[in-house]
Amino acid sequence: MLYYLFDYFNKTLNISGTGVFQYITFRSALAFILSLLLSTIYGKRVIRFLQKQQVGETIRELGLQGQNEKAGTPTMGGLIIIFATLIPVLLFAKLHNIYIVLLIVTTLWMGTIGFVDDYIKIFKKDKQGLKGIFKVFGQVGLGLIVGSVLYFNPQVTVRTDTGKTDVFKITTETVVTPAPVEEKSTATTIPFFKNNEFDYAEVLAWTGEGYEKWAWLVFIPVVIFIITAVSNGANLTDGIDGLAAGTSAISVLALAIFTFVSGNIIFSNYLNIMYIPNSGEMTVFIAAFVGSLIGFLWYNSYPASVFMGDTGSLTIGGIIAVLAIAVRKELLIPLLCGIFLVENLSVVLQVSYFKYTKKRFGEGRRIFLMSPLHHHYQKKGYHESKIVTRFWIVAIMLAILSIVTLKLR
Repeated sequence: MLYYLFDYFNKTLNISGTGVFQYITFRSALAFILSLLLSTIYGKRVIRFLQKQQVGETIRELGLQGQNEKAGTPTMGGLIIIFATLIPVLLFAKLHNIYIVLLIVTTLWMGTIGFVDDYIKIFKKDKQGLKGIFKVFGQVGLGLIVGSVLYFNPQVTVRTDTGKTDVFKITTETVVTPAPVEEKSTATTIPFFKNNEFDYAEVLAWTGEGYEKWAWLVFIPVVIFIITAVSNGANLTDGIDGLAAGTSAISVLALAIFTFVSGNIIFSNYLNIMYIPNSGEMTVFIAAFVGSLIGFLWYNSYPASVFMGDTGSLTIGGIIAVLAIAVRKELLIPLLCGIFLVENLSVVLQVSYFKYTKKRFGEGRRIFLMSPLHHHYQKKGYHESKIVTRFWIVAIMLAILSIVTLKLR
């Protein structure tokens, strides 16, 4: 909203200095600062409110050190993340930008699913929360919306490779750059490959001429799968103090770099990557999102004063998935969100192996002492703060390696 106000001041009233709001970097900085202040200053009030409402976490008997002491700690702290993200976005982002609209819808959609799940667990005293089938329906519904918009909306385009090299020179004169040719496309980026663009439509090439118009049959299911997988991965990672928020902030910071360079014609040309018009505006959203995660960590670090609950974890996973898909880096998710991946895999392997051995030997056996993976290390006697710190270090290394893919191919 403030963007439009200052844009009016600049273009209509010609007030000096108001043009600074045209810069994504300036608005991103403001969004980050405001989000950080909201989540740290007003986060305490939210926690007190949750305490008054007796919104306390119910702890299962897992036999883990320090687990019982967490009983009664307020949950639904994801509300802090949601509000501290949306308020700066509404103030500083271009609200007519299709990518911003999609991210706002994602935040509210996944936040609602998570809130309902937490509400059932706390107020209905049902430890199972929202039934899994309804969660999946919600995730699939969001995937349908995001996939359909990214495929059909005319504002979502990419730069066509014209085969020409644009030369940008730093001079004292005004440099006029050639306008890129833009088109609708389902192309994405394959990391670590030189000619690293893959079009989902090519999967249907065997059907004959005109197969491109049916590309949505492949693209939308892929979007649904990614959103479902990443949101569930974030949900499983939220098991000990500061783990989900910290690793998510690291991954999102890496995505901020991808969105900024992909939405800038000069940087995308220099790095020889796909130019995605208008995608740079997502940097403002990411800045607000990172600020809210860091502010939430102020209260969620060990020992946690509040848990994010499914309200936060499902929202985080949904946002990361949509960001990666929008900037055509979804194939980087296994690397960028490696922590989410191993947490997911540890549960799948544990359950599958237990069922297999029970059927074959009559007694279920386990690969890990406990799943998800962070609980395995807790069982081994590691303090949770040490586990979280080491997971953060791994997340940083994965984020750096993901950024390096911009040139390493």
